[in-house]
Amino acid sequence: MSKVAKKPKVCKAAESVAEVVLHTQLQVAYHFPCPIYIIERPDFLDVVNTVSEEGLAEARKTQSLNEIYPLYMTGSYYADPRMAGFTEFVGATAWNILNEQGYAMQNMAVSFTEMWTQEHYKHSAMDAHVHGFGSQIIGFYFLETPEDCSRVVFHDPRAGKVQIDLPEQDISMATPASKMINFTPKPGMMIFANSWLMHSFTRHAAELPIKFVHFNLTVIPAPQQAAEVI
Repeated sequence: MSKVAKKPKVCKAAESVAEVVLHTQLQVAYHFPCPIYIIERPDFLDVVNTVSEEGLAEARKTQSLNEIYPLYMTGSYYADPRMAGFTEFVGATAWNILNEQGYAMQNMAVSFTEMWTQEHYKHSAMDAHVHGFGSQIIGFYFLETPEDCSRVVFHDPRAGKVQIDLPEQDISMATPASKMINFTPKPGMMIFANSWLMHSFTRHAAELPIKFVHFNLTVIPAPQQAAEVI
């Protein structure tokens, strides 16, 4: 006797989630967030541009523009005394971010591992990546952002979601279904994120280059203050 295959039960919501929440008190708990922090600090542009241009002038003497990724990069300059105000702000903000995220930072300090300027020319880009080797916070400070310049992109780090994902209704909208989020940079904009959050830059379409600072910070035991001698 042959068996008749059962038809799959198809369910479509009669009410929107908002209506369900209103009518049945459905609770929505958002956990495991991927925060991205943005602040505008144009007051640092003059000094950071000065230090960056010195480094880029040296880089142009020794580096050649790659055909696939046409860019120049400076050496690391976080120890430059002219950058003290900038580095103190970045370091203090990074510490506050980790502390407010719930990490035990009472006896810890943040320390720079790298801070350098990148100058990307037309068609350049940055592939998606994370920073390891102890980095905890990464960030950018934008110096020059011509029209049609690259956008900074942050990618969903949840491997399980990536594996089982569905198409989005509208990729131009930032929703829980989004696979990535992008930001249009402008001079003086500063962005911070956890180092495990994968990031990239879209292809640079402008004739003039985009210039930005990239910095990485790690966490170390806080230096012990010397005891007062009476």
